[in-house]
Amino acid sequence: QVQLAESGGGLVQPGGSLRLSCAAAGSTFNDYAVAWFRQAPEKDREFVAAIRRSNAPTQYADSVKGRFTISRDNAKKTVYLQMNSLKPEDTATYYCAAKRGAIWSALQSQSTYDYWGQGTQVTVSS
Repeated sequence: QVQLAESGGGLVQPGGSLRLSCAAAGSTFNDYAVAWFRQAPEKDREFVAAIRRSNAPTQYADSVKGRFTISRDNAKKTVYLQMNSLKPEDTATYYCAAKRGAIWSALQSQSTYDYWGQGTQVTVSS
């Protein structure tokens, strides 16, 4: 089993940056694909980014391409989401999720993932 804990959320002005962290505990982390999802108030949870066992390849939602970067440090059992050029529409609770051996074509589906964190709030506002 894997336990996930997100951190790094907060309040930031439009155009600013934040780096979210997803720390894993409890099992060998190297074999897990990890994704970030987000959920804004009164909206469905949506895919943001995903990374497989190594640092490549990765997948991104069209809305964050070129602004967000997902990466991982397997030695630290941590996945990061660097978010730049933030917009008010990025405001949401961000969740990380993990799945051992996830296939490439399923990385963007919430149902793929077995383990979820509790979420961290990101608010983009002036």
